[in-house]
Amino acid sequence: MAPGLLSAGLGSVPAQQTYLDITQGNRVFNSLYDTALPRVGVSVNAPVTDRAVIRRAESAPAEIVPGLLATTLAGAGEGLEVGDASVRQLARLIDEQRPDDLLIAIAKPPPGKNRALAIGIAGKGYDGNLTSDSTRLDGYVLSTDVAPTILDWFGLEVPSQMSGQPIRAVGEVDPGAVEALGARMAVISERRGPVVGFSLLAWVLALGLAIALTRGAAAKVGVRLVGLAVVFLPLLLLAAAAVEPGQTVEMLIVMLGAPLLAALTLALLGGYRALAMASGLVVGAYAVDVIAGSPLTSLSLLGPNPGLGVRFYGIGNELEALLAVLVVAGTGVGLSGFAPRLSLRRCAVAFLAIGIGAAFVFAAGRFGADVGAAIVFPVGAAVAAAVISGGRRRAALAIIALPIAVLALLALVDLVSGANAHLTRSVLDAGGLGDLGDVAQRRLQLSARSFARPVVFIFLPLIAVLVALAVVRRERLRAWVGGYPAVRAGLIGAAVATAAGTLANDSGALLLEIGAAYLLVFVGFAWAEAAVPGDEAGR
Repeated sequence: MAPGLLSAGLGSVPAQQTYLDITQGNRVFNSLYDTALPRVGVSVNAPVTDRAVIRRAESAPAEIVPGLLATTLAGAGEGLEVGDASVRQLARLIDEQRPDDLLIAIAKPPPGKNRALAIGIAGKGYDGNLTSDSTRLDGYVLSTDVAPTILDWFGLEVPSQMSGQPIRAVGEVDPGAVEALGARMAVISERRGPVVGFSLLAWVLALGLAIALTRGAAAKVGVRLVGLAVVFLPLLLLAAAAVEPGQTVEMLIVMLGAPLLAALTLALLGGYRALAMASGLVVGAYAVDVIAGSPLTSLSLLGPNPGLGVRFYGIGNELEALLAVLVVAGTGVGLSGFAPRLSLRRCAVAFLAIGIGAAFVFAAGRFGADVGAAIVFPVGAAVAAAVISGGRRRAALAIIALPIAVLALLALVDLVSGANAHLTRSVLDAGGLGDLGDVAQRRLQLSARSFARPVVFIFLPLIAVLVALAVVRRERLRAWVGGYPAVRAGLIGAAVATAAGTLANDSGALLLEIGAAYLLVFVGFAWAEAAVPGDEAGR
């Protein structure tokens, strides 16, 4: 059999929901249904007739049709057999299989903590590890891919209400690779907090201790080092995904490796050049990885976390939030550090060129596949360009027109390249305004729920205080970057990009938290660069 793992649902779902998702070839978060799942039996090879299940599906902001697989097969005069089997019985079924048969075996749901089930397919052409265009991960498919696979096997057209893609086999059969993939996905969620959180805590405590012991003399250097370590953190997480270490080793790689890289960069370049280099290395590493189609971004601790069943390739919301700041604000510090004599007009062109280039890489379906990047990056770049050029009317038009133009260009690229990414499936392939309304409603509901997480109640007041301080002390902030117009423009553009991402994304609270944290890093660096002895504005 061609082996793989099957995503059983969006988050943790009961077995009945997994079977329903298979019958309908589509799925949404359970929180988006108006009612809880009724306790009724679900058969994959029979139409769903329970009115409570149907009414629940109709309440979701998506085209959910329970039992669509069975009704489509019945309409074409085709059918399938469904039954339970032990591993020994499964081996016998494979031995008895005819050349034109397709046998799909799925472990009984619900899955364990990795939220994935074992799946195997035996049939003509299935002689490698399983994958699909839904995941683009070798060894990983979705519950919603099963129905399109069956219909495709019969040569039937897949209904538009099904969001899944036919499962295929690639490479050679490698169960060990499938097991390794499952093991890595199983630890991403539980490892994020300890690895990232403890590293940040250790750096902040070390900074505080250094400042206390030196009576403030180490403040400037310490803020620079910690800021650069935070910038380098995603790069170390990407490198760790390549070796898949244990939690302690991964924590040490990040906790020690990021400050060492920060110290080396600061010693070699110093000042804004060091911050620009760190930002460029992080953005460049993730750009190369997504362009190459590597799974490392997906399996890094700041990647889209495919184990949750939401996003499986490209960048996720965490990376969108921090990369937006690194691209826009990083361009500003790069222009100030490496091209301080460049004219303001050319600086504006540089902001626009880098912002559009980053949007193409991180939003195109073949690469980063993040629709939000097509909005956030151009908006931030356009605002930065407007600030540094001093334009008003033209700048306002550019801020409005640029994201629309970038979205249109990416849509064209996705259609021509056949990327079949999120933008194409959810927006371009929508059946009308009603479908587009469902997409918007679904994103808004998820965004609103993102602000209800307990951790948000800790960070939102802190962010509000920081914003209030920035408004009250805006003259002091302006003085810190007074001699660096590109830094000022980059910071303003990055702040607007963060706000745009918060409003336009289905994880608005997450983008706000991460974006604000990285903005604070750049503001702290600006303070350290301006804080010279005797300079009251710098203090």
